[in-house]
Amino acid sequence: MPPFVYRITKYDPAHRDERGHYTGAEDTASDHGPVEEAYLAAIAAFAEAAGIDQLEIREPQIGGFAHFGLEPPVEGFGLAGLFPAGFHDGAPVPIAVGLELVRSMLRETGAWCRLEAGEAFAVHVGWDQYLYIGSNLPCETALARTRALGLFPERIDASPYDFAPADAAYVQRPADADFWAHLHWTVGAYREVFLEEVFAVNASRWHRLTRDNIETVRSQLAPRSQLAIWPDLLTDVDTAVAALPDEGLVEIVWEDGDGQITSTVVDETRFEAVASRLVGARSAGVVSMYAGEDLPLVTAVLPDSDGVLRARWQTEPTPGDRDWSFLKTLRRGQVVTGTVTTIADFGVTFVDIGGFTAMINLPELSWRPFDHPSDVVSVGQEVTAEVLGVDMVRERVQLSLRAVQEDPWPQVAQRIGEVVIGPVTKIVPFGVFVRVEDRGDGFEGLVHTSELAASSRDVVEVGDALTVKIIDVDLVHRRIVLSHVQARPATTEGRPCD
Repeated sequence: MPPFVYRITKYDPAHRDERGHYTGAEDTASDHGPVEEAYLAAIAAFAEAAGIDQLEIREPQIGGFAHFGLEPPVEGFGLAGLFPAGFHDGAPVPIAVGLELVRSMLRETGAWCRLEAGEAFAVHVGWDQYLYIGSNLPCETALARTRALGLFPERIDASPYDFAPADAAYVQRPADADFWAHLHWTVGAYREVFLEEVFAVNASRWHRLTRDNIETVRSQLAPRSQLAIWPDLLTDVDTAVAALPDEGLVEIVWEDGDGQITSTVVDETRFEAVASRLVGARSAGVVSMYAGEDLPLVTAVLPDSDGVLRARWQTEPTPGDRDWSFLKTLRRGQVVTGTVTTIADFGVTFVDIGGFTAMINLPELSWRPFDHPSDVVSVGQEVTAEVLGVDMVRERVQLSLRAVQEDPWPQVAQRIGEVVIGPVTKIVPFGVFVRVEDRGDGFEGLVHTSELAASSRDVVEVGDALTVKIIDVDLVHRRIVLSHVQARPATTEGRPCD
């Protein structure tokens, strides 16, 4: 709210308590007449004094069915052409249309929003005909005009209707390029999902998404809408009706014979009425409106066309949203600590890092050879690893355990020319492998058949000790080349492998 904030009412201060609440017997509803016109004239006076000719709708809400035009509008104005297509966060309206929207709020016809002009001007409509106007200027002429209209303006510190996020620490997920790429992937994985578009609080549209229509639906969404992606929640109508609770607030979604999807929020007093509207519906579903009960796969809010997220409202975070929020904190090369949760049969090791499950592929477990991941890690073990990559589309994190360990291969390369005695670990058609370090996970090198003495080619067996010379170490492909032939003259000088 701008710095100069005024509470404007039709109530004499003598009839209000210390908190400003009205205590008199006067009707607190709009008179649809001169008092209402006085309120609108006061707003117009403040806007003129502040040099404001356009307002912006912020955080629109629908408290029921919005009866715009319930009373005859001022000639040339009115909201019939504004709602619902234009009643969304950030929609610009001229002062005249803004006044008609205030008229609707004063009459409590079902719609509410904040009206603002950046940091320069704001209008909030409160309960019982309380009006709050904020300006970056003191607007003395407007104050005088307001008093002349028979209203009572008072300077206050702040509007009680200033926007305050539900969770200041929560980072709202934007419906950005990553979100839509993830949605394309999700549709591929689930085959079909539903997108709930909330363009005003308590006002939503539902869309069935397929691989072919995602971009078409995207192009038709209201600006700054809240989006929720649901799995297919529609079933046959009888099953949906049977799923209605005994009491409580739910959103009933149904698809008619033409494929049109409709939804309404009702409580137990209207279950029967809505059930009668489901006759002839192709399918239906029930979603609880209570926090934490029914959650979509992911949620997001549409940014503006320049990619900036200016909508201030927040979606209720789902597990998928919390995963996204955590992934946004990770960077390639970052070192993290986690706990091994699973060692899969196909070799991938899963690690819990702050509530998110990351993976370590087989080659990234260790620089040294091993037969099974359980030779390196165990379930429940705390490990430190480096982030190799973050896939925001599939929401996957790849880790490397060996990246935080010292690479032993450069030391092995320094041993070129050494003669060692090591056990034969494997026999292959083109040669034999020999371990050149005296440890269970020691490195092995290949003695090609051409480098194996003729007298040993047909008699060597796994486990035999063989004297070999390290003749090359390929650091790029991590290979050790050995020679038995070149080591034979130096056999008496050989030493056990270390």
